[in-house]
Amino acid sequence: MSKVEEAKPKESVQESLQQVLALLSRQRIVEQLVHKQDMRRHELVESLVHKQNLAELQNKLDHLHPADVAYILEGLPLEDRLTVWHLVKADRDGEILLEVSDAVRETLIADMEPEELVAAAEQLDADELADLVPDLPEDVVEDVFQSLSTEEREQLRAAMSYREDSVGALMDFEMVTIREDVTLEVVLRYLRRLDELPDHTDQLFVVDRREILKGILSLGKILINDPDKLVAEVMVDEDIRFEPGQGAHEAAQAFERYDLVSAPVVDERGKLVGRVTVASVMDYIREESDNEMLNLGGLREEEDIFASVWKSAKNRWTWLAVNLVTAFIASRVIGIFEGSIEKLVALAALMPIVAGIGGNSGNQTITMIVRSMALGQIHRANAKALLQKELAIGLLNGVVWGSIFGIFAMLLYHSVSLGVVMMGAMTLNLLVAALFGVFIPMIMHRLGRDPAVGSSVLITAITDSGGFFIFLGLATIFLL
Repeated sequence: MSKVEEAKPKESVQESLQQVLALLSRQRIVEQLVHKQDMRRHELVESLVHKQNLAELQNKLDHLHPADVAYILEGLPLEDRLTVWHLVKADRDGEILLEVSDAVRETLIADMEPEELVAAAEQLDADELADLVPDLPEDVVEDVFQSLSTEEREQLRAAMSYREDSVGALMDFEMVTIREDVTLEVVLRYLRRLDELPDHTDQLFVVDRREILKGILSLGKILINDPDKLVAEVMVDEDIRFEPGQGAHEAAQAFERYDLVSAPVVDERGKLVGRVTVASVMDYIREESDNEMLNLGGLREEEDIFASVWKSAKNRWTWLAVNLVTAFIASRVIGIFEGSIEKLVALAALMPIVAGIGGNSGNQTITMIVRSMALGQIHRANAKALLQKELAIGLLNGVVWGSIFGIFAMLLYHSVSLGVVMMGAMTLNLLVAALFGVFIPMIMHRLGRDPAVGSSVLITAITDSGGFFIFLGLATIFLL
């Protein structure tokens, strides 16, 4: 490889997607041109052009990481997606199926033959299979089980028995274990005989003959210590260990707090059953972040951006229906004060400001509360102090911004009393936003629901209806 080629920066995955789209577009254009030509060897020309474009596209895909291919598949309409999927080498199907989103995985699996699915599944380890099996047809799952060794079947059953949000679901069964009564030289010889180390191996796990975890030995200590030393002399006790039933979010917090690369997983007897790596934790954090973003927007599940119109519409119905009900309530609140609005038209122009500011403030509060709850920072002991703090912020913002908008309303409509009402309404609505911004996620958590699901829809409904009622109510009392 030349120095120029070595210095060339690797293209981004977005650039790769653009190139794949360009190749697919060029293929369609050339095919259309060939179809328009009246030539004797029409079919031969079309076949040659088609194969040339597909060969270039396949060559492009062959040099991409499975995660990049997954990204490209997610960014393609269904027809183009299947075209690209058929060009992917069969020995990479399993890895790519793990990388794509659940919604896109459904479309790819639906296009595959049972024997292709079995071959793809056989490429994966037991912990990876556990993520894929729920999406496979039952007959394929049975064939996959039959193709596994007895140990792999037990590992797969164990991995599938844990909740999706547990450490067991993140657990990896590939790890290196050693005994404490051997020398570092023996450990080095053992490692050299391995074909390769499991991914993200930064430490070896020291166990006894019953597989009880005794400690850990980092690779760094093996390299810097005397080879004649025993493992027992160099190893350290592992304070950070997890059990399969623990929540995955606890593991994620520990990895972030202590900068971990891997950590052991033990059962109730202390027997080493697996490990958690930073890769699985990062995948979990990304999925949780994506789900939280969707939930805040009122979407029921992850959506393929190129799914059918009908399927995408159904995914958005639940909270749209809730929003429709809350909008109707807000309209009825306005209807109560129709007489006031008729007498003072300025109210109609100003009341959206009160509602909008309240909605924005409430969403800010909910975002902070949901994040703090996800980090485990909110408890009954500090909830009162947190509520007082948010109410104080709401009061301060209400006075400051209420005064600004009050002065604006006074100058615009030449009415001091209207400016005072504007300030009072905005202050009260920001207090309402702070109050419910704290209460909504806490109540949902107490009821066993995800605090992020639809919280923004609920707080917007409350601040809209509350803002209209407060502003129009104050205006009716003091201005009319």
